[in-house]
Parts: sequence; C-alpha cells; structure tokens
Amino acid sequence: MKIVGTEGMTREQIRAELLRGGKFVVFQYCVSLVFVTLRRASNVYLIKPGDGTATRALPFTLLSLVLGWWGLPWGPIWTIATVYRNSRGGRDVTPQVIASFHPEVAPAGSPLRDAA
Repeated sequence: MKIVGTEGMTREQIRAELLRGGKFVVFQYCVSLVFVTLRRASNVYLIKPGDGTATRALPFTLLSLVLGWWGLPWGPIWTIATVYRNSRGGRDVTPQVIASFHPEVAPAGSPLRDAA
C-alpha cells in the first residue's frame, strides 16, 4: 500500500503525527465510458494536523466532474457521491492503515494497539 506524505518518515515520526491528530485519508474519483462507470479510490494520504484536505481532493474531484457524468445510469449518481465525499474531506482510513502496521505504531490507548 502506497501512503503519500510519509516519504522519508520513520514509524516513530508517523506515530507522532497520529498522536498529534493526523489521519490517513483516501479520495474517490469516477470515470465513465457511456455504459460503464468506474469508481475508484486514490492512494492513501497522510494528512498532518492543521493541514486541510481540499487541495489533495481537488484533482480527484475535477477528474470526476469532467469524466464521471457520461455513464448511464451510474455516472451522474456516482459523480455526485464522489464530489460530496471529497468535499467532506475524503474517507478516513486511519484504523485500517494502523491495523496494517505493527502494533508499536498504533497510538497509545488505541484498541488496535491493545488487541495486538
């Protein structure tokens, strides 16, 4: 799994970002080809505390707005859902990403850390 924003960071640095309020997020995009509409998720992004998601979501939202509408019947429906989800900050996948790490990365008190 590729996580954008963690390049060059150690596990301890990632853990510190999570403890400060960081999160892992994915954005959606959809592309339509008349009778076929594909809805996909982006790579995982580390959103550091104080950083917004709008600039990270913008390319996926624009792609959906330009190429998502054209499929029938799901193009318009999934385009609206994708734009809505991205405008709300994407989908927080922090628990799933933490679960894929070793327990020492999980924030203290996390049920994922206690279960491991």
